[in-house]
Amino acid sequence: MAKHGADEPSSRSGSPDGEGRASEDRSLLHQRLAVRELIDTEVSYLHMLQLCASDIRSRLQQLPQGDLDVLFSNIDDIIKVNSRFLHDLQETASKKEEQVQLVGNIFLEFQEELEQVYKVYCAGYDQALLLVDTYRKEPELQRHIQGIVEAVVPQAGSSGLSFLLVIPLQRITRYPLLLQKILENTVPDASAYPVLQRAVSALQDVNTNINEYKMRKEVASKYTKVEQLTLWERLARINTHTLSKKTTRLSQLLKQEAGLIPRTEDKEFDDLEERFQWVSLCVTELKNNVAAYLDNLQVFLYFRPHEYNLDIPEGPAVQYCNLARDLHLEAFLKFKQRLEGLVWQPLCSLAKALLGPQNLIKKRLDKLLDFERVEEKLLEVGSVTYQEEAARHTYQALNSLLVAELPQFNQLVMQWLGQILRTFVTLQRDLAKQVLQRAEGSMAQLPHHHVPEPAFRKLVEDALGRTSNQLRSFQETFEKVLPPPTTQPLLPGSERQVQALLSRYGPEKLYQVTSNISGTGTLDLTLPRGQIVAILQNKDTKGNSGRWLVDTGGHRGYVPAGKLQLYHVVPSAEELRRQAGLNKDPRCLTPEPSPAPVPSIPTVNQVIAAYPFVARSSHEVSLQAGQPVTILEAQDKKGNPEWSLVEVNGQRGYVPSGFLVRARSPVLWGWSLPS
Repeated sequence: MAKHGADEPSSRSGSPDGEGRASEDRSLLHQRLAVRELIDTEVSYLHMLQLCASDIRSRLQQLPQGDLDVLFSNIDDIIKVNSRFLHDLQETASKKEEQVQLVGNIFLEFQEELEQVYKVYCAGYDQALLLVDTYRKEPELQRHIQGIVEAVVPQAGSSGLSFLLVIPLQRITRYPLLLQKILENTVPDASAYPVLQRAVSALQDVNTNINEYKMRKEVASKYTKVEQLTLWERLARINTHTLSKKTTRLSQLLKQEAGLIPRTEDKEFDDLEERFQWVSLCVTELKNNVAAYLDNLQVFLYFRPHEYNLDIPEGPAVQYCNLARDLHLEAFLKFKQRLEGLVWQPLCSLAKALLGPQNLIKKRLDKLLDFERVEEKLLEVGSVTYQEEAARHTYQALNSLLVAELPQFNQLVMQWLGQILRTFVTLQRDLAKQVLQRAEGSMAQLPHHHVPEPAFRKLVEDALGRTSNQLRSFQETFEKVLPPPTTQPLLPGSERQVQALLSRYGPEKLYQVTSNISGTGTLDLTLPRGQIVAILQNKDTKGNSGRWLVDTGGHRGYVPAGKLQLYHVVPSAEELRRQAGLNKDPRCLTPEPSPAPVPSIPTVNQVIAAYPFVARSSHEVSLQAGQPVTILEAQDKKGNPEWSLVEVNGQRGYVPSGFLVRARSPVLWGWSLPS
């Protein structure tokens, strides 16, 4: 009895310890099974990804490349990250005692990489499903895709592509659950316990961040669409809700401008937006410059001197024509094609890529006004409606997305822009090299190719000197006839206005507009090219000498001083006739009265142009000073003698009668090139 009584307490005291050890053993077993499940499912998951990337994608090559990029997204990046992740997990199998802690550390190490690759895939998942839905509407294509999927992955069943596309989403959301299962079977006082807790929290944050990123992308995709709508289509979209929303925003903006309410300041975004606008300006300027370059290149290619018959059977002229023909047909055309394909088209694509962010920035300002209004209401009332809360979230999503991605976008645009510029420079260098190579053969056949460079320079200088002397003599002879005016002729009907300004202010105050002026300020004038104005003051009220106060004869205002030049009064037709016939000074402002009317041009049909004239419409014809002109009619269709119908080089049109004088001889001047 004593022995039995002594053993009984021992049995009772040992029972809890045995149960505790058994519980620990069960927890350890479950823990190892959970770790094994993690590794085994990761192996199967990675194998499925590789099947999608290699077998299935390679058999779907009949689909457009753009569709394949949407369907499989960045699956290659996921495979790379998960392959390294699986390798590290498998390495822990040899360290049984530390395996659980090592697993937790591995998840913490891969937290950022997992988030980066999976958020991209998850953001494009909905678009991939839309593609799959479009394939279902084409029975033949759907059967082909379904057959490929079932042949590679039989367990996909009727789900087909949808079964495969959802696998990465399921995997990233399952990681916290697998870690939680390992954590539940780990004793709290174990060294691995806090590591596993941090790992579970980290993977939960990864999924939260992925969901937020996906939501921001959905909001952005809604506002990045640039629609080309007509005025009627825009008006059709206006309703009471739209008017109310825009009125509220305008009211909010006016309050901020008046200083009644504070404006939300975001220095980080403002700096990013300024950088983006600067980058956009660079792209726009470069695009405009390249467009102008292409236009000038096209004009250059239209000029084909080698196609003209020079009546020179041999010599340097023939060699030049051969070289020019070779360059036009090969070098220049190839350069133009490469320039359009390697510079112009990428530049247009880059400019198009800027439209989405520009629209997002614009929408952010609208949503910021909504956000500020809701914040005011929240402070005053303490609660907001569901729609107002959605407006707050929309602004926060847009702002977060822009702040996160604008730096990368700006950097990529600058890299793209730099590459385009480098390509442009390379094309120019290649063109110069080709031209020099093709010209070397022709240069070797020139008569002076063997002359040393100093002697050749002396030869060229002598030839240019002789030619210069002849041109100078020609200029002096021409200037003796009549000094050319520095202004374009006035349009019919504007003489009265000029005479009124002349009589009021005098000739020294009259100026002519050299190019069209578009007024931007309240006191600025909008004037066409050629308008005559009188200067009232050569500076504005702030002392700026770049803006002059002028009088047009009807309105007064400011214009840029750089677009004005002193106006030299053009002689009248009667004065020119008197000068041609009586040799009087053509620059007198008022003609002497004549008792009988005299025609405004010489009575003979053959005259010469005293001044150069540039045609401004299809009814006019251009003139060069000293050019022979045949008069067809000494007036226009309305009988106005200030304009004459003439024929010049086979072209007919109207010119100012005052620009014509009697020819003193059949040939005015003659000069020849040096032999």
